[in-house]
Amino acid sequence: MRSIWNGAISFGLVSIPIKLVNATESHSISFRQIHVNDGGRVRYRKVCELDGEEVPSAEIGKGYEEADGSIVPITDEDLAQLPLATAKTIEIMSFVPADEIDPLQMDAAYYLAANGATAAKPYTLLREALKRSRKVAIAKYALRGRERLGMLRVVDDVIAMHGLLWPDEIRAPEGVAPEADVTVRDAELDLADALMATLGDVEMASLHDDYREAVEALIVAKSGGAFEPTEAVVEPAGGQVIDLMAALEKSVRAAKASRGEAGADEDSGGAEGEAEAEVTPIRRKAGARAGTGRGTGTGAAAPKAVGGKKSTAASAKKTAASAATKKKSTTASSGKSAAGRSTSRAGGTGATKSAAKSTAKTAAAKKTGAAAAAKKTATPRKRTSA
Repeated sequence: MRSIWNGAISFGLVSIPIKLVNATESHSISFRQIHVNDGGRVRYRKVCELDGEEVPSAEIGKGYEEADGSIVPITDEDLAQLPLATAKTIEIMSFVPADEIDPLQMDAAYYLAANGATAAKPYTLLREALKRSRKVAIAKYALRGRERLGMLRVVDDVIAMHGLLWPDEIRAPEGVAPEADVTVRDAELDLADALMATLGDVEMASLHDDYREAVEALIVAKSGGAFEPTEAVVEPAGGQVIDLMAALEKSVRAAKASRGEAGADEDSGGAEGEAEAEVTPIRRKAGARAGTGRGTGTGAAAPKAVGGKKSTAASAKKTAASAATKKKSTTASSGKSAAGRSTSRAGGTGATKSAAKSTAKTAAAKKTGAAAAAKKTATPRKRTSA
């Protein structure tokens, strides 16, 4: 790998010659600007505003623009003469626990390679000291025209350096947190912990850029003439009211199922059963009130409606009562059958009540005849049904 900076690590009185190498590389796909009408490249030309001539890169320097618009030229020689100890040295200032470094400060990452055979011993000494102390080194260094802050740590058998932002470059998170007071229940936290435990383990090496792969496939398809445009389906974001507990439970079950963990189906069934258990009893009670019967089945309400009127002839003599009872028994059976058929067709509470009323009217008409026959032999006494 090509080095981008050569210098030394200053470790007290120990100096370690090193080369700075980029530890990361970008795999993102870059696009060129083109003229849409004809596909021609759109290029930027650097032109001097004084003479209007294009300026080659070799003749381009740097300068500082003052408030009045005047430019103060600054050359590389000017910067090299600055009395800056870190111009060619990574100066270690202290060693601190790694958790004291705020990840917000993390910037570019570099590998530090020993520069020459004489650097191998002090390089290894610093590396092993960092390993044993389980600490990181905080250092200053100068790169690309300015002094920077860095953190040295061990990666495998190499010393790596992360550029750090200066503390005053980190913005305070003012006005970012939700303003409303929100209470999170322990049950919700437990489900969140379960989801974190399920999703927590991942092979970092297996992660890849799906979007980049899709763009690469798009480029291949268009360059080969086999591209067929399709309408992308975009799910609407936001504005949805969700049950947080249900969403967490569903997420845990889905995560377990995707990982092929045993018991995912049982967990899913149990959760669904619990969800139904909160609703089903309400439906059953509503059905019972509607006349479907208290544990006796459909049509149980019809005999009750009929029974309310048949008690009016209950005090007739035994001979008349016996005849009336036979007729009432037949009427009740037909009432049950009619109510059952009516309930089956309607499938609801209203149909059951209608069947019961119709059956009651029919039974009442027949009972009237039976009561009239009974009156010839005996006079019934009035009785109110309970």
